[in-house]
Amino acid sequence: MDIQWFGHSCFRLRTRGATVITDPCGPETGYEIPRMRADIVTVSHEHEDHNYCRIVAGDPKILRGPGEYEIKGIFIVGISTYHDRKKGQERGKNTVFTFEMDGLRICHLGDLGHVPSQEQIEELSDVSVLLIPVGGGTTINAAQAAEVVSLLEPNIVIPMHYSTKDLAMRLDPVSKFLAEMGQEGVKPQEMLQVQAGNMPEETQVVLLEYKH
Repeated sequence: MDIQWFGHSCFRLRTRGATVITDPCGPETGYEIPRMRADIVTVSHEHEDHNYCRIVAGDPKILRGPGEYEIKGIFIVGISTYHDRKKGQERGKNTVFTFEMDGLRICHLGDLGHVPSQEQIEELSDVSVLLIPVGGGTTINAAQAAEVVSLLEPNIVIPMHYSTKDLAMRLDPVSKFLAEMGQEGVKPQEMLQVQAGNMPEETQVVLLEYKH
């Protein structure tokens, strides 16, 4: 399967049988995301930098909350979490989505605002690829993100929701997270292609360039 990043928390997960778009973001973020076709769209919470579904063409199934879903051979679980450290009192709820596709388990943490509970960690076990916010502000920061990685022990980590030259809001740069992970020398790449039988044994951080 292919994983591409379109900026902020928006990714395209693509297999031969289906395409998933996560947290499509609007132009106010500073990213110019092209109109794309997809079978499935997931929305972690109802803010315009995460729910701009009008950029997705076709007739996608839009998932907006917790539950279990099976669409086009992809098994998806939405897990209820919070957008802050006060159980949603400041910014409300957030949905973490996991996708079982091509023999892999992909996890998109959305705008997670806290370190997950033990129960939530158990629900997020055996993650192959973790898409994790690292920029602080309205989500977990670099140190908290590194803690989440150590708890979940994914094969591959892809940071998201951090400062770039195009982002129109203030967040921390990804360099803080790379320093926390001891992987400062990571070079960005355009796309990640992953296969179930070819995953690193040690957790590896992958930086993606956002696609215009």
